[in-house]
Amino acid sequence: MASKVKKPKKTIWKFGLDLTHPVEDGIFDSGSFEQFLREKVKVNGKTGNLGNVVHIERFKNKITVISEKQFSKRYLKYLTKKYLKKNSLRDWLRVVASDKETYELRYFQISQDEDGSEPED
Repeated sequence: MASKVKKPKKTIWKFGLDLTHPVEDGIFDSGSFEQFLREKVKVNGKTGNLGNVVHIERFKNKITVISEKQFSKRYLKYLTKKYLKKNSLRDWLRVVASDKETYELRYFQISQDEDGSEPED
């Protein structure tokens, strides 16, 4: 009787970045951000070594990172924040998880209370 050998199930990590609001406002360039990710993502401890393991795709205002090797969503957030800091956008934009597999760039909510309308008792 031949024994069945189970192949390990190939897991794929897929994460997305939604850049809709800043791109529509014209303060964020998704093309240069995609190029930044291609240059900075590390595979086996080396940058620029994506090969066939990590795929970065851009479709309009969304960037998708698909990896066949273990890839951390937190690492994607780290690289996004690094790009924002490099382009002096870190003061206006923040990276927020919109669901389990997606990050979204949002503006900081700054209240406009300049007249001091808070009641003081």
